[in-house]
Amino acid sequence: MRILLLLSHLFLLTVTAYTQNWQTDFDKAKEQATQENKPIVLVFQGSDWCAPCMKLEKDIWNSKEFSDYAITNFIMLKADFPKKKANALDSKQQEHNNKLAETYNQSGYFPFVVVLNNTGKVLGTFGYKKIAPKEYINLIESFKK
Repeated sequence: MRILLLLSHLFLLTVTAYTQNWQTDFDKAKEQATQENKPIVLVFQGSDWCAPCMKLEKDIWNSKEFSDYAITNFIMLKADFPKKKANALDSKQQEHNNKLAETYNQSGYFPFVVVLNNTGKVLGTFGYKKIAPKEYINLIESFKK
């Protein structure tokens, strides 16, 4: 029983180590981007209904390769739009995400990735792509030039 408990703790630590440090507040993300001189990667997703969003989360954002690179090179900002009542955001966060969508995702694409500078200027955009984490890194980096 102790071994099973230990293994479950190790698994949780491993999963936690590979997940992003996501911001959910745009102003804080811009402040951090300015302080650390990093671009903001804003991700619009439907975490509980959008299959490509879930695939992007699992295969790219949560991959060790992307996570290791992103932590020192990007500010990751998530604007989630869940549909299930159990996953509903609080009204303040939902309003915040709606304002971000009005500005950066007027077409309502999901998933939609917007690369921004520290003032909120769009450097580039893209949707879901079936590519490896390294290729996502290269794509995001190409907008910085």
